[in-house]
Amino acid sequence: MSDLQKQIQGAAISAMKAGEKERLKTIRLMTSAMKQIEIDERIELDDARIIAILDKMVKQRRESISQFKTAGRDDLIKQEVYEIDIIQEFLPQALSEDEIDAIVNQAIEQTSASSIKDMGKVMGLVRPQIIGRADMGEVSGRIKSLLSTN
Repeated sequence: MSDLQKQIQGAAISAMKAGEKERLKTIRLMTSAMKQIEIDERIELDDARIIAILDKMVKQRRESISQFKTAGRDDLIKQEVYEIDIIQEFLPQALSEDEIDAIVNQAIEQTSASSIKDMGKVMGLVRPQIIGRADMGEVSGRIKSLLSTN
């Protein structure tokens, strides 16, 4: 069992003991998503894969929030924001704008990317460094704008 899985299990036990039902519900959603992949793919998850799963869960909730805003469902937005906050507790610390720029620029230099056609190469280097630590959509947009100005 990975360190991150142990940390999440410990948080579930703490939430149970403290009677934090909403927190426990969110943590159980996380463990359920991880267990589903372990069963489906017959693998044991490592920290990198768990971070990817949690990052995907955050992304799904952000998409839900934008849909709930359109529908005017503030009650559901509040729940999604709460779940994002709990999931993010287990993700690595978010990168600053400068750190993201440095990673992107370094990847562009390493791949000698000169046009939008090289986007895949750059994303291949950037993705493992930022997954779970930055919004992939925003980073992708940044890379696109940098490559299209070259």
